[in-house]
Amino acid sequence: MQERRSNADRRQETRAALLGAARALFTETGYAETGTPEIVARAGVTRGALYHHFADKRALFQALIEAEAQAIAAGIDAASLDASDPLTALRQGARAYFAAMQAPGRVRLMLIDGPAVLGPDEMRRIDAATGGATLREGLAALPGVTATGTELEALADLVSAMFDRAALAGAEGGDAGPHAAMIDSLLARLA
Repeated sequence: MQERRSNADRRQETRAALLGAARALFTETGYAETGTPEIVARAGVTRGALYHHFADKRALFQALIEAEAQAIAAGIDAASLDASDPLTALRQGARAYFAAMQAPGRVRLMLIDGPAVLGPDEMRRIDAATGGATLREGLAALPGVTATGTELEALADLVSAMFDRAALAGAEGGDAGPHAAMIDSLLARLA
């Protein structure tokens, strides 16, 4: 006898199928070149199912970016959990960030199409709710950092931009090693 799935299970499966198909297509051809007909065909669902879960392609893309940001943040948190001091935590978090950005298509999603489609303010909001919050906390905990409030926000933005630039340097087989080493050195100087 076949086990019956609840409506909640079916909704979750449909949403996951849409996000998975969208991720594959957005990383293969980019946001602009991906249409909703291709997404629903790849997901094996109807257009009605897509619009039941997401208002439009942009909303689907935003949900995907938020999921990617959460996955990156989870990796950073896990890597820095057992750190003995704030500098070690930041260094371990930096290595985890660079490892997370090696996931196929992630640089394109998070650093190229994400800002182009959602805009820098929305990307900053998503980051602030995920990995950016961890970065701010880590920087504030460094003994050499006295910045608070808007100064701490600015410092976190600048350090985050360095991480992103290093990830871009390492995209598609490039060597991010020198960038990562310099970031490690700069973090030590901040401490």
